[in-house]
Amino acid sequence: MGRRAALPARTRTRTARTGLAAAGAAVALLTIAGALTAAPATAAPPQAELAACGDGSYQAEAVLNGSTWTARRGSSTVYTGTDLRAAVQAAVNSLTAGRTAKERVVVRGSGSMSAGSRISLPSYTTLDVCGTINVTGTGSGDQAPVYSRGTRDVEVQHLNLTGVPLYGIFMRNVQNVVLGQIDMRLSRGLGVRIDNRGDTSQWTRNVRIDNVYVSGASSHAVETYGVDGITIGTVTARNVGESGLLLNQTINATVTKVDADGAGAGTGYAAFRMANRNGRVGSSYPTNIRVGEVIARGGGRGVFCVSESGGAVIDRVNISNTGNNSVLIENCYNVNLAAQSGTVTGGGEIRLAARSEFPNNKDITIQNLTVTNSAIRESPCGENTTFRNITRVNSSQNIC
Repeated sequence: MGRRAALPARTRTRTARTGLAAAGAAVALLTIAGALTAAPATAAPPQAELAACGDGSYQAEAVLNGSTWTARRGSSTVYTGTDLRAAVQAAVNSLTAGRTAKERVVVRGSGSMSAGSRISLPSYTTLDVCGTINVTGTGSGDQAPVYSRGTRDVEVQHLNLTGVPLYGIFMRNVQNVVLGQIDMRLSRGLGVRIDNRGDTSQWTRNVRIDNVYVSGASSHAVETYGVDGITIGTVTARNVGESGLLLNQTINATVTKVDADGAGAGTGYAAFRMANRNGRVGSSYPTNIRVGEVIARGGGRGVFCVSESGGAVIDRVNISNTGNNSVLIENCYNVNLAAQSGTVTGGGEIRLAARSEFPNNKDITIQNLTVTNSAIRESPCGENTTFRNITRVNSSQNIC
């Protein structure tokens, strides 16, 4: 079916149904063996219930007095010196060996650590940092100020981070993770990375992120890969080099809000991006990715779905003046954009596209939008594409 010229009417509702394009050459994607089962994440607590940093009981602490750090477990001192990282790690290491319930470490004070080092959290550990960690120097690989791998029941209640980490928080092949109030004002690196890339036969499961603020990262604010069951409150991204929130091959996700300003400027990244079969459960795309709101100002794209992703509902969008597409949906399936409401103003066009190596778009709904000083374009034609309740103000439309 060919494209139809833009119509002068400001509002137009239609449904396009065309055949599914044949898939091109197969492209190998990293996949995960085994059944894809839902693991519902625990809901974020109401703001009124949030405790102040350091409040409550704890089993160990690291405290700065002058230029000296002292780590204690009860009445036992396990470290004294000037090294923040060594003090915190000593406090963590002093917790009960072989424990099967969380024990908590409180950090009281601010200091620096190298980008080539890490604080490693074993299973059943809660970390509460009441101060700021400044990351300096260089490193390589997966180093991060807060690091956990192959663990379960790990929690970071508060963390303020500055400087130049490779990753602010890095967690791999974990289960039952909680990140509370996270604030990263960086000059380099990626904010939060949670994945399963150490053993792709196992999902990382049951993750909760309450509130993350990331500015100045050279990569993404928050990225997941291979996660089954994640609940995210708010991701706030300011002038990060790539995406605000990037979900790769992640299923059963609920996100309240992505708020991005200047995310991925000059790139194809987006305030909110789904890639690498994100939302694919088995061989289908049931609705399992639910996003309350995406706010995008400037930067690269607003919303970007690519590489056989889908199964997503985004309730509300507020996108303005993106340098690239305001919305790009490319080779995706069962995506509902602006299920409740949305505005797109200026910036790049709303674009439905496809590459030949993947099956074409299918079951895409774009609705409840006011589009101002922009454009809507669909090419090639997808299968069962719906445009509904679109108000266009000084905006062209070229759809099938």
